[in-house]
Amino acid sequence: MKDIILDANNAVAGRLASVAARYLMKGSRVTIINAGNAVITGRPEAVRKLYAEKVERGDPYHGPFYPREPTRILKRIVRGMINYHQARGKAAFKQLRVYTTSPALTSTPVKSPETLNTSLKHIKLSDLSASLGK
Repeated sequence: MKDIILDANNAVAGRLASVAARYLMKGSRVTIINAGNAVITGRPEAVRKLYAEKVERGDPYHGPFYPREPTRILKRIVRGMINYHQARGKAAFKQLRVYTTSPALTSTPVKSPETLNTSLKHIKLSDLSASLGK
């Protein structure tokens, strides 16, 4: 089992999540750092509106529950890319750790070039989280 550390600075959240899901399903332990600096591409107003609708949807007691914190938003994006209802996916999802800052690291983080943001229109997860009320 291999430990992978992914840096989310200026990385597109969906692309980063797909890389993380690939490592998780292969049996690696994945840690994502600087989750608040990951970005979602698109017009910021449209992204805020989409996530606000998701958060407000449903009943506060029965769900569906949608996260507001940057770490939990990114974790939910990764969860959507693995089959977490089956035993293999559930075990893989338990190997995921997401942090807003950089904890004490024993190795250097991997910066995957395919995850880097090249779009002009984007919003950081920390800004999205602030607009959602967290």
